[in-house]
Amino acid sequence: MTDDTNASTLDRRDVLQMLALGGAALALPGSAFAGKAPDLGAIRAAITAQHEANVRRLQDWIRVPGIAAENHDMPKACQFTQDLLTDAGFQQVTRIETRGHPGIFATLDAGAKRTLGLYFMYDVKQVDPREWSSPPFEAALVDKPGFGKVIVGRGAVNQKGPEATFLAALHAIRAAGRKLPVNLVLVAEGEEEIGSPHFGDVVHRPEVMDALRRCDGVFMPFAAQSPDGDVEIALGSKGIIELELVSSGAHSGRGPAKDVHSSLKAALDSPAWRLVQALHTLVTPDGNDPAIDGWFDEVQPLSAHEKDLIATSTARSSEATRMKSLGVQHWVHDVSYREAMERLAGQPTINIEGLVGGYIGQGGKTILPGRAVAKIDCRLVPNQTAQASAAKLRAHLDKRGFTDIEVNVTGGYDPTTTEEHSRLIEVSQAIYRRHSIEPGLNPRLGGSWPGYIFTGAPLKMAGGHFGLGHGSGAHAPDEYYVIESANPKVAGFDDAAMSYVEFLYELGAR
Repeated sequence: MTDDTNASTLDRRDVLQMLALGGAALALPGSAFAGKAPDLGAIRAAITAQHEANVRRLQDWIRVPGIAAENHDMPKACQFTQDLLTDAGFQQVTRIETRGHPGIFATLDAGAKRTLGLYFMYDVKQVDPREWSSPPFEAALVDKPGFGKVIVGRGAVNQKGPEATFLAALHAIRAAGRKLPVNLVLVAEGEEEIGSPHFGDVVHRPEVMDALRRCDGVFMPFAAQSPDGDVEIALGSKGIIELELVSSGAHSGRGPAKDVHSSLKAALDSPAWRLVQALHTLVTPDGNDPAIDGWFDEVQPLSAHEKDLIATSTARSSEATRMKSLGVQHWVHDVSYREAMERLAGQPTINIEGLVGGYIGQGGKTILPGRAVAKIDCRLVPNQTAQASAAKLRAHLDKRGFTDIEVNVTGGYDPTTTEEHSRLIEVSQAIYRRHSIEPGLNPRLGGSWPGYIFTGAPLKMAGGHFGLGHGSGAHAPDEYYVIESANPKVAGFDDAAMSYVEFLYELGAR
């Protein structure tokens, strides 16, 4: 592993100033560039010069929604993303048809000795504009107290902001007349927010697999900094199943086939209560832990080393900041911060995203609903698989007599794991340390991305996330991404773009 300990004593702003002056900035202890540092000052100058154009590009992207769950603007969103890649210098950009929304396969051959894989997504989550302080697809630039100037919009941080910032790095390298230090192979999808049900249709094409086999690893651009400027590097992520549980009189023959007057409850079964009873069996009485038969049979517990990584990471981060950002005052079961983070990395979950049934408007309507639906997601940890877990859920319900409850799986994929000493992780650590950040290592993100398709067989590649910058509100109202940071510990757009430049040159030099 690269030892950049001494670099961490440099002030981040001093490093950026040295970058602007040229190659001496990168001749840091433990760097692959020591003694042969490239001159990145011209690239930094190009990022600064292109700032307004780069921010407009992100705003324009946010204004093309691409909501897979609603089939909203998907062809336009795919084409817009293709155009962005072409403009950034990818020589080959191909739309890949799937059984669902299309994917994208793109390559940039720089004649370099190393090749890096990239994962992009161009779809975003649904919105309720009434919950937003700024229209979700207006991409407004607003002043956010404590953070600076931010873009507010759906997709701002998940995932268009970091992706647009990476593309800004490519534009700057080309504008500075520099050669890209690595070749790039990019795969993108438009269904990440619905569980990536057809991403395999993209990746498993022979020409895509052949290109990916040449890669040292695959990474996803990421706004990795907390509001305090801290960074955690995840060595994996949880898998996921997204599904619906449906209780309906039309399907079961028990209860009405449509909504009827509530007085009839004395004579009729209630699909809504039936669903509530089924849901109650899936978790412990407090609702906090899975109770599906055999759910933990294959679960791989956190190792002692993984627990040590979490302990070190939590000791460096602020529990108060994390709680404030989540709007909470207690962790589940009132456990400690460290134990909560262990659960976040190592505990599978069964979560109710939403319950829909009957009338939820103003006042009462006194009906007996004929149908009720629960939107569910299940987060999975190593040794669990999406397919086997969905089968266990179905068997669990059937065993308890809930054969009438429909289980409609809409998407999902397995967990990911990446070796701590892989080149991808070591390069990430080196760049963060160069910016006076000692990154924590976390065994696993609590969230999910379809990295299993890269880290699992047959590719078995390193996969992860990298990038300076901060944003928050993914899947929630007022999602934002920092453009001009008011906090010297947190990178704004230009500094985040420069971090990708450094990342690419460090990878290319190793």
